Amino acid sequence: MNLRFELHERVRCNAAVRGAEGAAWLARLPRLVAELESAWGIKVGRIFPNATEAYVSEASKANGEQVVLKVPLAGSEKSARELGMLQAANGRGYVRLLRYDPESGAMLLERLGPQLAQMNNPVDKQIEIICATLQSAWMPLPHGMYAMTGGKKADEMAAYIQLVWPKLGEPCSRRAVAVALRFAAARRNAFDPASAVLGHGDAHGWNTLYDPKAGNFKFVDPDGLFIERAHDLSISMREWSADLLAGDPVILGRQRCELLANLTGVDPVPIWQWGFIERLVNGLLYLERGPAENAAEFLDVVEAWALTEPS
Repeated sequence: MNLRFELHERVRCNAAVRGAEGAAWLARLPRLVAELESAWGIKVGRIFPNATEAYVSEASKANGEQVVLKVPLAGSEKSARELGMLQAANGRGYVRLLRYDPESGAMLLERLGPQLAQMNNPVDKQIEIICATLQSAWMPLPHGMYAMTGGKKADEMAAYIQLVWPKLGEPCSRRAVAVALRFAAARRNAFDPASAVLGHGDAHGWNTLYDPKAGNFKFVDPDGLFIERAHDLSISMREWSADLLAGDPVILGRQRCELLANLTGVDPVPIWQWGFIERLVNGLLYLERGPAENAAEFLDVVEAWALTEPS
């Protein structure tokens, strides 16, 4: 058995969703990796266990430099956005892109250190680090680059809620859904390209890695959204549910929102609204795609938050 291709089950599931295209990607992967090893002068090692939409492995160059090989699933729209962002960032706030294969979408990336989520920092310290990294990473939309706008993102999330909530048997209150849809409409209407930035889209502790060379942090796996800064900050409103449920989730949620606003100078209202939407959508996603047991903490916080909002 070749341990280099023992992919995470989520990768195999996401490949299966793509049908014949995904099956062909899986079948070709060992040969493609061997071709890239030869073409790029690298030796591939163990895979990273947390990947969900790509083959991601350790690799080393002939000179001993440690790098990362990433081969996205065939037909992945996200990989094209990721490539554009990494090219535009050129190592500022994001992992540095070293090489790229246009046929397969494979990328050779600099090797970074541990994920922030694994470094045992208190939640407030993790938030501080994520905010500082975002402020380094935010940039204008490069000329000619396509990215989903904040307005479209809000519409997409609202449409998902309206489709999946009844299909799953209405797993949270109608009030919570109504609040989320109202907030989504507010964020859609507030989208302004003059103040929007090219944002990460999913800036959490598992996507924030320590850079031992610079002594700071960089992001990996960007979604690539042209959106208001508040959306990137709202991901921290979505995470660390247990901390919010350890006390009053409303008081603790508002305190976290104020912390994010104070660290970045961003209005807390859109941070709160995006955070509410993100929490509800992620709860529904876990119920729809699994593991379902992860959904409860997201929805429990949303229900508490919803009670403080007009429906």
